[in-house]
Amino acid sequence: MEHLTEAVEKAVREENWYAALGLALALPDICGKYYRPNEKSSTRYIEWFDQYVQPKYTSGVGPSRTPHVFLSGSDCYALRCAFLHEGSEQTPRGKIEPNRALDTFQFVVSPPPSSVHMNQRDSKLQLDVRKFATDMVASVREWLAMEPSINTSTLLEIEVIDPTKGFSF
Repeated sequence: MEHLTEAVEKAVREENWYAALGLALALPDICGKYYRPNEKSSTRYIEWFDQYVQPKYTSGVGPSRTPHVFLSGSDCYALRCAFLHEGSEQTPRGKIEPNRALDTFQFVVSPPPSSVHMNQRDSKLQLDVRKFATDMVASVREWLAMEPSINTSTLLEIEVIDPTKGFSF
């Protein structure tokens, strides 16, 4: 699993934003397969995200600091589907889950150390792509630290062979 989180971090360092975003959006799928193996992929994605990432996307708003969820598992799953299957930031409600709060996302590249992140207007959410990707990586690492029994080698069953490092067939 570390090779995947490192790949996201490398994409961020190299400012390869689409690679960082695509792989970051896939991480809950991979973790969810282990987390809830008998559930369908959408259910396990949403449950894993809500448990391990959503707290980073919940913040107090207004004078009373009422907790507001800026990004839920349902909305992130819809974004994952739109981005990975259609190359889109549009996630019309009703297509995947009718009770979602968002239907449009805008990703921003903020120059460090500033961050334009978690700005919401109606059903549109603005996120800093660097912050989003690093939040996803941090969530995976936090999950792995809380679940030391996880055999991370089983989380990704696709092997990429680098012949410069030796291999056998």
